[in-house]
Amino acid sequence: MYDVVVVGSANLDLVASTPRLPEPGETLLGTGFAEHAGGKGLNQAVAAARCGARVAIVGAVGDDDAGRSLASIADSEGVATGQLVTIDEVPTGRAVITVDSQAENTIVVIAGANDRVVVEQLPVASVVIAQLEIPIDQVIAAFRIARRNGGRTILNPAPARELPDELVELCDIVVPNEHELALIGDVPFLLDRGVTAIITTLGGAGVAVSCARDGGGPPEDWSQQPFPVTPVDTTGAGDAFCGALAARLAAGDDLRTAVRFAAAAGALATTTPGAVPSLPRYEDVATLLAHSPPAP
Repeated sequence: MYDVVVVGSANLDLVASTPRLPEPGETLLGTGFAEHAGGKGLNQAVAAARCGARVAIVGAVGDDDAGRSLASIADSEGVATGQLVTIDEVPTGRAVITVDSQAENTIVVIAGANDRVVVEQLPVASVVIAQLEIPIDQVIAAFRIARRNGGRTILNPAPARELPDELVELCDIVVPNEHELALIGDVPFLLDRGVTAIITTLGGAGVAVSCARDGGGPPEDWSQQPFPVTPVDTTGAGDAFCGALAARLAAGDDLRTAVRFAAAAGALATTTPGAVPSLPRYEDVATLLAHSPPAP
């Protein structure tokens, strides 16, 4: 049995650094370029593993150098890759990312092999987390299996799209950013359909949480303040948060404790360029928490 199973994408990230983000139709001279392992599924799997969880990933890559590299990276991080399948004659997914001097970014994702993910079975896990860079019907299939196995389900609805009721009703926790929340439906909408907690990441403003109350009534709302860091690249910060959250919930933390840990992990991820390279380890997060004011 695993602590965390991640169902999602694996991409090669192509990252261009620029003084600012270009306007439509504008050409800018870049200041740097790098290639990094990425994809929300791989990012979150590595993030959870670096936070101490036993992790497996379910996804797909192409039969190309990028796919072999991504599988090797997952293996090297201790992530089980038995269900990271290779698809012939389809390229591995790519993400084209622009990062400006203020650490803001724009991202274009090309699905490639991620569009061919098929979930027919799922390793048993305490927590199953998925995103929307793979076909949505396969996320539904994964969450059905997770529920049958007694696992807790977390949806990171990115990139945002309208969610079918069938999927929402299979979610225990939904983790959007504020822009994604506006597209998938508001907090009352999600709670009315059975979601037990909506954890909205707000970047430099911290985290807002709304939890359903047993027996109904208004939700319990609370927040997690941001951790002070100097960001250089926000790419992967949300995935660091999600992977760390899944790892700590699987370890038995209550939601407030897990959210605080995840917020610290997300903050640390902004201090290093790239997605997978930026994902912090448990010891780094624990150090930041030890030197920060206690949770109120």
